[in-house]
Amino acid sequence: MRKLVMGFAVAGLIALSAKSEARLPAYSKPLPQLGPLGKELPQVGVASWYGEECAGNNTASGEVFDLNALTAAHRDLPFGTIVQITNLTNHRSVRVRVNDRGPAIEGRLIDLSWGAARRLGFLSSGLTSVRVEVVEFPRGHAPLQHTNLN
Repeated sequence: MRKLVMGFAVAGLIALSAKSEARLPAYSKPLPQLGPLGKELPQVGVASWYGEECAGNNTASGEVFDLNALTAAHRDLPFGTIVQITNLTNHRSVRVRVNDRGPAIEGRLIDLSWGAARRLGFLSSGLTSVRVEVVEFPRGHAPLQHTNLN
């Protein structure tokens, strides 16, 4: 019971903090459009992460989820797409490979593995604002023809 009360107290402090990374961005960007070379223009939105609760389970691509791997879940990008994620709070960035579908929670752009979130520095907050840029589509896959990526 004591741990539960402490957990709610910490969550409340984080939510009320002026510098909390867990807040959703106060702006929304228009849907991305196809840019030069057929790559999507950067997307900006909220990233979350997942880890131990999914370790060892199959991802939507059929791979076994490895929480230490640099992977991500995106609703529309093809499996195997390499994207660069930049944390807009601390400007750290990492490249990850899309191997799963998600996030399941509305309003989030991408779910990252524990390893990717650790590199981006937002494990404790759970959420952060990010920019997502396509670096490379999987071999033999044409760029997306639609722009409904959110």
